[in-house]
Amino acid sequence: MGRLTEAAAAGGGASAASSAGPPPNPLPLSATSPGCAATMASSEEDGSNGGSSEAGEEREATGKRRRLGLVATAWLTLYNIAMTAGWLVLAIAMVRFYMEKGTHKGLYKSIQKTLKFFQTFALLEIVHCLIGIVPTSVLVAGVQVSSRIFMVWLITHSIKPIQNEESVVLFLVAWTVTEITRYSFYTFSLLDHLPYFIKWARYNFFIILYPVGVAGELLTIYAALPYVKKTGMFSIRLPNKYNFSFDYYYFLLITMASYIPLFPQLYFHMLRQRRKVLHGEVIVEKDD
Repeated sequence: MGRLTEAAAAGGGASAASSAGPPPNPLPLSATSPGCAATMASSEEDGSNGGSSEAGEEREATGKRRRLGLVATAWLTLYNIAMTAGWLVLAIAMVRFYMEKGTHKGLYKSIQKTLKFFQTFALLEIVHCLIGIVPTSVLVAGVQVSSRIFMVWLITHSIKPIQNEESVVLFLVAWTVTEITRYSFYTFSLLDHLPYFIKWARYNFFIILYPVGVAGELLTIYAALPYVKKTGMFSIRLPNKYNFSFDYYYFLLITMASYIPLFPQLYFHMLRQRRKVLHGEVIVEKDD
């Protein structure tokens, strides 16, 4: 699969390999790029009005990059603060519900609006990659975010009989702790004031949260299979004018099977990243 990014470092489920990666540094603020240096050197050698004009244009472009960088930093900081707050609200709501009701039944229904909003809002992370303010692969970000969207909208939301399954609580808890840790890590990194505990939590909590999240997701999909097979939901049967068929039941089976090769690969990658960040080990990864 080539070199994986650090994006999986705080995962909570297959989707929770989700979204780590280096802190979302915005556009470069410095004028010391090779292109800039080359242009200025050329201007000095020419010693002409044309060279001065080019240098002026370069300074103007540098100023524009600096302004864009400041805007990107401000936006990413606000975005990560909002997401940290959103998942904290979700965590508090989950704890309060359980303390009041003493059961997990009805939990998903009580927090589903908050969950759907903030998990869907994470689609902006793909936009961040597309416009280049976060140095993460668009493909990686797309897979990570879409896998979460899939679990929220096409599994738990669409198949109401499974909403009270204990497995739903497993991945909800894993996701919530993961996202609070991840977004707070990004926020403090952007503010250039990262507490060691946040850094430590980001590179240690996944050891438990990732397997718990994966187990919750797999068990939830498994619980959905009988309902999907019985109702034929989201399936397209032949004959039809497009001469195309799709069976959602088998699609879910394939999705579950995909966890088998992906889970160990991502999990051990995260362990390597943990050693690199917390213990300073030099990790050399080979492309497949």
